[in-house]
Amino acid sequence: MIRYLTGKMALVIVQVLIVGTLVFSLIHLMPGDPAVLVLGTERGGDAAAVAEMRHTLGLDQPLIKQYGEWLARFAQLDLGQSLFDKTPVKTYISQRLPNTIELALVSIVLAALIGVPLGIAAALKRQSVLDLTLSSLAALGVSFPVYVLGAFMILLFSFKLQWLPASGFVEFADNPGKHLLRLAMPSLTLALGLAASIARMTRSSMLEVLNKEFVQTLRAKGLSEWAIISRHAFRNAIIPVITVIGLQLGNLIGGTVLIEYLFNWPGMSTLLVKSIANRDYPLIQGCIVVMSAFFIVVNMLVDLLYGLMDPRVR
Repeated sequence: MIRYLTGKMALVIVQVLIVGTLVFSLIHLMPGDPAVLVLGTERGGDAAAVAEMRHTLGLDQPLIKQYGEWLARFAQLDLGQSLFDKTPVKTYISQRLPNTIELALVSIVLAALIGVPLGIAAALKRQSVLDLTLSSLAALGVSFPVYVLGAFMILLFSFKLQWLPASGFVEFADNPGKHLLRLAMPSLTLALGLAASIARMTRSSMLEVLNKEFVQTLRAKGLSEWAIISRHAFRNAIIPVITVIGLQLGNLIGGTVLIEYLFNWPGMSTLLVKSIANRDYPLIQGCIVVMSAFFIVVNMLVDLLYGLMDPRVR
């Protein structure tokens, strides 16, 4: 197990380096001169000022030298500084990443708590009214745009019922109650769509396991239906569901931009969009590398969970 974990960690490091290299290369192909953007419209036409700024930013160096310097800083977990205010990229990310992780974790937990029981219930009542109803709702949930659902929830819970604030953000340390109130709608909006995918996967996986020969053998031996489902069928059926949950959690780190904008939630997605609009190359690069690293680590944890859930993997 230690050897397996060591190999996985080494693979994670290699993958992050590959992602960082690709991002570094692609960013330097983007149109626009960062030096001109930093100087602004007033001084951007001054060739001498632009040349001086390019030298200050290190953009007049050969690309391979810039990459070597970036790689050396990256090895020390130094992601550089913002081009516009010289704030370290790590500072921006440390402010925004916890908010995105919180939103993603709460959303995926809610989605699992909703989707897994519904998927099991649909599988146990196959072709019944309950199954058809849940399957229809799951199909609707998968196809429903998240920003439309978010807008509907704002209209319902904020303007109609006046139960929750429409948007905004309050630090948990300042006021835990107001923080959780503002977290409720964005997390539930994300969770409902994810729950539909999890429910569909759970139903399919449970139906496949329930048709296995070992389940028929357990029934022939007189084991109760609850024992068969809870001890044997569910444990085998949950493995592909874990894959879906892990992939969705990784996607949420960089895929919540619409929800963050809609609910004014200060996370990584909005930070990345803002940095792209400003052509802030170090900040763009830092955001993408951190998001990619999180996704890679989540996939590694999913692989490790396989070994805990399925003895055949061990």
